[in-house]
Amino acid sequence: MDNKFLGIPFVILVLLVVFLVLCNPFVMVGPGERGVKIKLGQVQDKSYEEGLHIIFPFVQKFRTMDVKIQKNTLTTQVYTKDIQQAHITYVINYKIQPENVHKLFQSVGVQYESKVLTPVVEGTIKDIIGKWNAQDLISNREKATGDILFKLQAQLKDNYIDVQDFQMTDINYSKVFEQAIENKVTAEQEAQRAKNKTVQVQEEARQKVIAAEAEARSMAIRAQALSQNKSLVQYEAVQKWDGKMPQYMLGNSVPFINVSPSK
Repeated sequence: MDNKFLGIPFVILVLLVVFLVLCNPFVMVGPGERGVKIKLGQVQDKSYEEGLHIIFPFVQKFRTMDVKIQKNTLTTQVYTKDIQQAHITYVINYKIQPENVHKLFQSVGVQYESKVLTPVVEGTIKDIIGKWNAQDLISNREKATGDILFKLQAQLKDNYIDVQDFQMTDINYSKVFEQAIENKVTAEQEAQRAKNKTVQVQEEARQKVIAAEAEARSMAIRAQALSQNKSLVQYEAVQKWDGKMPQYMLGNSVPFINVSPSK
C-alpha cells in the first residue's frame, strides 16, 4: 500500500484534534448552575442541568447562570405617609427558578438583577412604607417587613425569581425628627408617671376617707350604746382603769365607780 494513503488517517486525526481544540464543542455546567443553549440566535426551550454538554460550534452557543441563593444588602431612600424622609437598609435573599433559567435569559438576560429585581424591590418598599406614619413605622417594623416580603414574592415569582427572605435592618430619619420623637416619648413617659402618682394619691385619700368614716361610725355606735346602758359606761371605765385609786386633796381615795353588787 502506498505510504501516502497511510498518511491520510493521521492527517484526519490531526485535523480533528485541531478542530476540537479551536472550536471546543464541550461545555460544562457547574454545581449550583443551569445552562442555556442558543441555536442560531434562538433560545432553546430547556434549562440544562449540571454536567457536561455538547454543542455544535458556530451554530450553537451556551451560557450558564447561577441558581444558588443570592444575598443583597442595599440602602434606599423613601418617604413615609407623613412626608418624612427615611433611609432604609435592607437585606434580600433570592434565587432564580432553576427550571425557568432559559425563560429568564430570553426575557431579560443575565442582567436581571438591575433590570428586574432591584426596581421591583425598591418600588415595593416605597409603596408599603408610604402607608405608614414615621413614628408608627418604628413600632410596626415587623408588620411592614412582612407586607413587603409577601408582595415581593408574588411579583417576582412571575419574573422567574423566588424571594426567600426580606428584612429591614435599619430605618434612619433626619436628626431633627429623631430628636422630636425622643422628646415626645420622654414627655409621654413623664405624663404617665404623673398620672400614676395622681392615681396613687387619690387611692390613699380614698382609703383615709374610708378609715375615717369607719371610725366615725364606730364612735357613733359606741356613744349610742353608752347612752342607753349605764352599766356599759362603768364597764368601759373598768377597761381603761390602771388599778390605782384616784387621789384627792380633800379626802381619802374613793372608788370612781360603783363596785357594790347590784341588787
